[in-house]
Amino acid sequence: MTFNKRSIISLCILAIILAAVYYFFTIRGLTYIWHWEAIPGMLFYHGGKSSADAVPRLRMGVLMIGFMMTLKISIVSTVFGIIIGTVVGICRLSKEPVTRGLSAAYVELIRNTPLLVQIFIIYFFVGSMLRLSAFTAGAAALSIFAGAYVAEIVRAGIQSIHKGQMEASRSLGMTYAQAMRHIILPQAFKRIIPPLAGQFISLIKDSSLVSVIALADLTYQGWQAVARTYHSFEIYFTVAFLYLIMTFTLSMATQYVERRLAISD
Repeated sequence: MTFNKRSIISLCILAIILAAVYYFFTIRGLTYIWHWEAIPGMLFYHGGKSSADAVPRLRMGVLMIGFMMTLKISIVSTVFGIIIGTVVGICRLSKEPVTRGLSAAYVELIRNTPLLVQIFIIYFFVGSMLRLSAFTAGAAALSIFAGAYVAEIVRAGIQSIHKGQMEASRSLGMTYAQAMRHIILPQAFKRIIPPLAGQFISLIKDSSLVSVIALADLTYQGWQAVARTYHSFEIYFTVAFLYLIMTFTLSMATQYVERRLAISD
């Protein structure tokens, strides 16, 4: 994966902004004593599982454990969000009024209510009845939330394909499902990659809201670390940087896929 000029310029600008913030916080502004030496141990440390373990090993600290949890729930929510959004997006174009109405109602209901409220409802109401874990409830809420937005993206992508292609596919003897699978959706997904990437980048950042149900994600672990050490600036800057790593990696991967698809075209 290569970096293009725009990505390099963006990284340089970000580095300048961070350097300026650090300068004004330490020299020109807030008289704060930084304790960056505490951060590496929150990422990785050498130690055993217990005091009886004589062989110390490199282990993940609290922030890296939270990072892995955020990455895990983001991947699960992205996969199920794509599945839900694709199905609902196709249903939005159905000629059956009931199917079209139910899918539209789902999209409007989810898009017009706060994600935090949805997490509370799924965790405390649905989760208590079905005995869902915090991770399952959080992943379900994020998947349902992302699915509504993906559905509109998929619907718009399908509608951007000229309807003559569907008519030509049906004239060749394909069923509606075959034409959608082999002709329409492959072309539509090429067009909706950028908005899908933007949605899933937002999903990674929105995943921080699952910390309110005590799921030990990156934000939650950051809160706990601040409560123990009081090194708030160092920890929050590190948490923000870890989120940046995830979102920037996804952005670069999306640009790579777009270039590969452009070559194939």
